[in-house]
Amino acid sequence: MSGEMTILGSAILTLLLAGYLAQQYLPMPTPKVIGIDLGTTYCSVGVFHPGTGEVKVIADSSGHQSIPSIVSFTKDDVYAGYEGLELADANPQNTIYDAKRFIGKNITPEELERESDRYPFKVLYKEGDAVYSIKTNETFTVTPEYIGSQLLLKLKKMAEEYLGLPVSKAVISVPAEFDERQRNYTVKAANLAGLDILRIINEPTAAAMAYGLHKVDVFNVLVVDLGGGTLDVSLLNKQGGMFLTRAMAGNNKLGGQDFNQRILQYLYDSIYSTYGSLPPLKEEIHRLRQSVEAVKLNLTLYNSSWVQMPLTLPKRQPSKAEEPRQEKPPKEEAAADEESGRADVPMEKVYFEAEISRKLFEHLNWDLFQKILEPIEQVLKEGHLQKDEVDEIVLVGGSTRIPLIRQVIREYFNKEPNTSVDPDLAVVTGVAIQAGIVGGAWPLQVSAIEIPNRHLRKTNFN
Repeated sequence: MSGEMTILGSAILTLLLAGYLAQQYLPMPTPKVIGIDLGTTYCSVGVFHPGTGEVKVIADSSGHQSIPSIVSFTKDDVYAGYEGLELADANPQNTIYDAKRFIGKNITPEELERESDRYPFKVLYKEGDAVYSIKTNETFTVTPEYIGSQLLLKLKKMAEEYLGLPVSKAVISVPAEFDERQRNYTVKAANLAGLDILRIINEPTAAAMAYGLHKVDVFNVLVVDLGGGTLDVSLLNKQGGMFLTRAMAGNNKLGGQDFNQRILQYLYDSIYSTYGSLPPLKEEIHRLRQSVEAVKLNLTLYNSSWVQMPLTLPKRQPSKAEEPRQEKPPKEEAAADEESGRADVPMEKVYFEAEISRKLFEHLNWDLFQKILEPIEQVLKEGHLQKDEVDEIVLVGGSTRIPLIRQVIREYFNKEPNTSVDPDLAVVTGVAIQAGIVGGAWPLQVSAIEIPNRHLRKTNFN
């Protein structure tokens, strides 16, 4: 008996030694399954590296780890990501974004009319679905899942260039409130891009995995996901490796774009009060919007930031005494039309600069920041939980970098939120971990099992 035990022990030691030597000296196997975060505003792709356990979020050719969820159509080609973004102002009617809002969603003509008013492109009703009208050298329609497929195709190519081999299998994340139809249409978009979806994982669960909460002893996890266009709050209940979504709430009209809009309107007011007109050139408006985004990002680190750029403006005309000066400047959407089509209007070059302090930014958006607490209070109420019973507060989405937003959440819970993971990449990191698990990568992770809660409905604040 002792001889058999000795042989068994030797065999185990040999296997362990072989595994160690293989890990040290043999090349690691290439990941077989990619993880995809198909976001409303940005999307990204990552892989879990066997052996090291490292998650790599794959960058595009310009080094961006996330690409805009934008697709632009021209008579020559279809452009996704940053290439599509560059065409957004010059080609607004054929540049589609926010497609995730409509994918697989049953919608009424009345709902569609309300939603489509916010977009420069045409959103049409077709038998309960939304479709987009595109006009290049011909007029045709495309579906939200086709838009999604173009983004997924771009992410797939990025992964293939990084890995050096074809990719056909993926794990993808979806919002927790997506119903079966929306999930099926997301899979359909992936199939159109040549991807076989092995598993769908809820975004809050993926974020919790990125923070390592699937491997530690926590019970109640609150996920606050504030991205470019939407706010989603989920209350997760975890036991072992199983996650149950207890409550969901959010605001699908609150996000980083709204914070940008407040700065942009402030700048338009400043330009108009100084020069008496607004910039009519679409290219300059596009650069102004880019500057606003840069200012917002800078203010997460610094106390102030500057907008500095040349503008081409209509020359101020001598005002007639009997015509009082306009008190209020036009809204932003009127800027590009104020002098359009009037070739006889003389133009002049000016150099505009404005300092935006963090204090000013917070003042402009104070009411919006306070709205973040509404869905948080709602999920605690629906989950029958006191705020001091929340074990972990997980922040997801780039807008949660804003210091005052973190302060509002911290003061409400009297507890520091978990900020150990890049909020922009939390979901894709968790999805990549899940892709590694599904692909059988080692070192093995604890898999997160989601318990379906089919009776759960999301509460929306607008």
